[in-house]
Amino acid sequence: MDTPTDRQQAILDHIARVLAAEGRPPTLAELAQAFGILPNAARKHLQALEAKGWVALAPGKARGIRLLAGTAEDAAAAAPRPALRPLPAGRALPLVGRVAAGSPILSEGNIEARFSIDPALFRPRPDFLLRVEGESMTGAGILDGDLIAVHRTPVADNGRIVVARIEGEITVKRLELGASRIRLLSENPAFAPIEIGRDVSDFAIEGLYVGAIRRA
Repeated sequence: MDTPTDRQQAILDHIARVLAAEGRPPTLAELAQAFGILPNAARKHLQALEAKGWVALAPGKARGIRLLAGTAEDAAAAAPRPALRPLPAGRALPLVGRVAAGSPILSEGNIEARFSIDPALFRPRPDFLLRVEGESMTGAGILDGDLIAVHRTPVADNGRIVVARIEGEITVKRLELGASRIRLLSENPAFAPIEIGRDVSDFAIEGLYVGAIRRA
């Protein structure tokens, strides 16, 4: 299977949550409404996921979306009940809390706990977890209180969802690289983009968003 894009992964996660909660997939219109896009755009995302082998679509059916076995369908039942177990330090992914100004993100003082999660569930493999605060990324299926898995890297391609540090604060946004500036975009129209000049020194990419865990 080809790896889904961030938006495609968010759509897979949303379908899995609807299946777990309602026992049936969303309609195309419901999917489009959930992500604030047109039904035709939602259809194109589903067709791309079908081409990659993640879903099967039944033509002519209002709820004709089927998550293929061995993909997000298996996670649907577990989505409301994710198994996170605190483990001794060094045996699990660290959960990063509030980051002290000037300290590396994985400094011991920034780590709240460690949880046992199979890193093979995500690609690329995550190095730490981060608790989401706020609703700026709801359009990507990332909600307030979610734990997101982050692959640590100082660079990212245009359009990827990243964890970034700006003036000592950590934020989760979609990266837009321009010739003379960097923009961090929300996935919620209520939040304005953050614009960063190329000469700004107090900015760093801390990692790539590779998936989310919703705790019951």
